[in-house]
Amino acid sequence: MANRLANETSPYLLQHKDNPVDWYPWGQEALKRAREEDKPVLLSVGYSACHWCHVMERESFEDDETARMMNEHFVNVKVDREERPDIDSIYMAAVQALTRHGGWPMTVFLTPDGAPFYGGTYFPPIPSRGMPSFQQLLLSVADAYENRREEVLQSAESVRDYLQASTAAVMPEAEAAGTELLDRASGTLLSQLDRRFGGFGSAPKFPQAMNLEVLLRHHDRTGERSALDGVELTCRQMANGGIYDQLGGGFSRYSVDGYWLVPHFEKMLYDNALLSRLYLETYQATEDVFYRRIAEETLDYVLRDMTSEEGGFYSAEDADSEGEEGKFYVWTPEELGAALDPDEANLAARYWDVTERGNFEGSNILHVARPPEAVADEFGLSPEELWASITRIRAKLFAVREERVRPGRDEKILAAWNGLMLRSFALAARVTGREDYLEAAVKNATFIVEKLKEDGRIHRSYKDGRARFNGYLEDYAMVADGLVALYEATFDTRWLVEADALLDAVSELFWDEEKRAFYDTPADHEELVTRPRDVYDNAAPSGTSVATEVLLKLSLFLDRADYRQRAEDVLEELAGGMERVPGGFGRLLCALDFSTSEPREVAVVGDQRDPDTRALLETIYSGYLPNKIVAGRSPEDGEAGGLIPLLAQRPAREGKATAYVCVQYACQTPTTDPEELSRQLGA
Repeated sequence: MANRLANETSPYLLQHKDNPVDWYPWGQEALKRAREEDKPVLLSVGYSACHWCHVMERESFEDDETARMMNEHFVNVKVDREERPDIDSIYMAAVQALTRHGGWPMTVFLTPDGAPFYGGTYFPPIPSRGMPSFQQLLLSVADAYENRREEVLQSAESVRDYLQASTAAVMPEAEAAGTELLDRASGTLLSQLDRRFGGFGSAPKFPQAMNLEVLLRHHDRTGERSALDGVELTCRQMANGGIYDQLGGGFSRYSVDGYWLVPHFEKMLYDNALLSRLYLETYQATEDVFYRRIAEETLDYVLRDMTSEEGGFYSAEDADSEGEEGKFYVWTPEELGAALDPDEANLAARYWDVTERGNFEGSNILHVARPPEAVADEFGLSPEELWASITRIRAKLFAVREERVRPGRDEKILAAWNGLMLRSFALAARVTGREDYLEAAVKNATFIVEKLKEDGRIHRSYKDGRARFNGYLEDYAMVADGLVALYEATFDTRWLVEADALLDAVSELFWDEEKRAFYDTPADHEELVTRPRDVYDNAAPSGTSVATEVLLKLSLFLDRADYRQRAEDVLEELAGGMERVPGGFGRLLCALDFSTSEPREVAVVGDQRDPDTRALLETIYSGYLPNKIVAGRSPEDGEAGGLIPLLAQRPAREGKATAYVCVQYACQTPTTDPEELSRQLGA
């Protein structure tokens, strides 16, 4: 018999609807029962693509005796961390304070008023590696709550005090947030770079796209070659490694080793949004078509496998299929032989390093282990002939792989992550000129505005025709960010107006004037043990970082000095954090780079269908120019200038498309010549 989770829309919660555990979703019903029955709350947090979440479900939550203990002693609450980042953020901070580590599945024990007093992550069904079994833990916590209540309440009060203090996010002192801070932060990141395999630190290794963008901007600002070399090394190593899907495109969440070979096979929308943009920008900075190819393959993967008919982008794909991690992706020499001609199989095995021994549990994760030029030489081929052969082989192997049992897909659509992906598609449309990318971006923005927005408020999640949950700061900020990028890709002022409305809501719902800071939850959100305020950029950027960057951009588009002042307030408040822990503030450092530069304000007057207008736009996007805004209108459009001062009184010259390059509204000579435009941009 299904439990209460059967009424939810989250794929993760629905995975648990047939557990014998008497699960509740997070809400007042569960907390009320805990108070009435004087029972602690067992809070379990995870997400659908989480491998160890599935393991703990099979081992414990599907076990009748374990479920009996849980139901007897606790009120059990299951949360999808992607739907409720506020719950996840608060209680992850508690677990990290209690145990000095964190992760998912997360298991936290709370008093009936929501205060955590004990927690951890995965617990095994039998004692292992110094960990108690989950059943032992349940009985121990139940005994403590029933017989040592005073200790439990003291622990809960201590953790509550810690959480409330931590949300103040007090930063160390720092000098002014300027270019010197940027240089020091970039120096720290460069010192942490793995000069052999790329990336930062050692295993497990995460892509950290935002910190790589800091280095890309540092190179652009200073000309320091080592910064660009570090970005290129990392991008090449990742794209040639197993963390990248060599057949279908797209990146897995992280590599379990230090050299990008063995991924944790789940694919997350936010990673592919951030990485596709990084590869596009690296292509702009280097003109190396390799990076453009990886960006396009990643975006094509999202279009093919992660896009709903309505235009929303799905959240994730699992690591597992048929109960085995990575089974969908790996190959044996025999499987290559069955799918390909003998010569093709030999070439594929050499190119992707497929051996009888294997590199992952007896099978092979495809990766490019040696320079393609060396493989081409070995087979007597030119590099072009090799790539033509590999392209044909990839298509054959991909078709065979499509017949396999696919990993599960989390089809909930999250506003924040869609905003990140929207920005990538909008940029890609300009950089590549591909109309399908522009169509996907417009369709996605239309979906967000029509399905996720209601009465000026953004909902967090959408699935099965239902939009649910209050939007968080990151939802408003990332959607606004994507809409600004879409305006730049279309020059349709509707999207800029929508972005501005969202920022007005951000000011009303999330800004604390006294603290000069954003909170993650709206002012009228349900009362939790504390009001979360997570300013660090983690796997995805923080709402604070993105809101700051969008404020800076819209301050230029709309001539809003108040927006710029608010952004500068945040940058000054968090300067000490950026200086001390630059790896935790990658996106905010990019916002600081924008703020301290003199952004190019580019106005284009011309019909986008005309070749001369297209030539100017291609010039603007052919090089890496991160600190710019681009506005445009047709010569007949008299209204856009009323909204965007940059476009006011900017006529086309001699009947030709005309570009104006300005800094703080002081403009250079208008030009109709792409070469002159390139010179003015400094490209």
